Amino acid sequence: MSHQDEQPQRQVDHANDTIEIEDPVERITVKTKGTNTTPEPSTPSSSINGRLHGTPECIDDGGVVHDYEEREGAKKGKFAYLRTRDFWIVLLLTQIIALAQTGTNTLTSLINARGTSIPAFQTFFNYVLLNVVYTSFTIYKYGFARWAKMVLKDGWRFFILAFLDVEGNYFIVLAYKYTNLLSAQLFSFWTVIVVVVISLVVLKVRYHLAQYGGIVLACGGFALLIASDYITKSNNYAPANALKGDLFCLLAQTLYAFSNTFEEFLVSKRPMYEVIGQLAFWGMFINGVQAAIFDRKSIQEATWDGQIIGYIVGYTLLLFIFYTLAPIVFRMSSAAFFNIGLLTGTFWGIVVGTQVLGYHIHYLYPIAFVLIILGHFVYYGTEGVLGEAKKPWLGENQELGESGLGTARRRAEHPNAIV
Repeated sequence: MSHQDEQPQRQVDHANDTIEIEDPVERITVKTKGTNTTPEPSTPSSSINGRLHGTPECIDDGGVVHDYEEREGAKKGKFAYLRTRDFWIVLLLTQIIALAQTGTNTLTSLINARGTSIPAFQTFFNYVLLNVVYTSFTIYKYGFARWAKMVLKDGWRFFILAFLDVEGNYFIVLAYKYTNLLSAQLFSFWTVIVVVVISLVVLKVRYHLAQYGGIVLACGGFALLIASDYITKSNNYAPANALKGDLFCLLAQTLYAFSNTFEEFLVSKRPMYEVIGQLAFWGMFINGVQAAIFDRKSIQEATWDGQIIGYIVGYTLLLFIFYTLAPIVFRMSSAAFFNIGLLTGTFWGIVVGTQVLGYHIHYLYPIAFVLIILGHFVYYGTEGVLGEAKKPWLGENQELGESGLGTARRRAEHPNAIV
């Protein structure tokens, strides 16, 4: 239902010098079930079709988003988005995701330390778990027939998303085989740059000057992390083939950028469970085939004991958290902000490494972490009350988007909802 206030009409009684103001008129858009909103040409059977329509239903024309933005924006004033609950939720979610990513990297290091290297097969279980949870839920919501129809119609979109994601995972693990961690980390900021370019060119996103400043500040903090690694000589072992490894890393980060931006676009228009389910459905097949081709020998030669299985279970659960929370961040903010948040992963990696791998924290690390976090605040310093939840490709009132968890439409329609 749309509640859009009309301008009050004034009638002046000059004899009594009084002004009468009519009550605002509430405008409601009504759509009869079984029809679309475009009038069909008149046909002999139109009256029959009319009698078959179901009960009329009220639909929202999207004006509620604009009204919410103006009302809440006026209340918040300067630094409107930084004063909202949503900003702190997004900031917390990005750090949880960064910690989950740090955990997967640490567990991968522990698996490799045991002489086991199964990059594709190791990730396969994550896609299986996501598929069991989210594809099953999608079928429950849609019914099998509707789910199958969706797969046939839109499956190619999700296949592309899954391919980008699987290959990004594969090449980043492959890069570590040829180059050292320090060199690989240098390319992490590349994902942010590619995401910004894709968003500008394809999605027509327009960034404010403060957002560019936030990106530069966060990347500067990340550069300090890399500098401290170089000074302390940590993660700076001799690479087997630096050029080959760096090229693989560059390719992986580019694939991640396309994957993240495409996923942001899809979850803004489709239910989140559908997107994750389809990503897992196609990813399971792509990853499974890849593991069968490239990891078959490694699987046979791997050390299989309780410790390795425990590492893989932990790795799978952490990735499940990563893939579940990422679409919420894409909806509430953007792929660019998501990747800025991941820049803190190196800091968390060192913190975890002090307990697990015997690392030492250099004095530049806390300074770098503070700079990256400050970049988050600067990035949203001039944003409106909805931040980047309001997507430019969904229309002024987000009428082309999904009204689900974390979206601008949901925030406007349910102001008291947590997300």
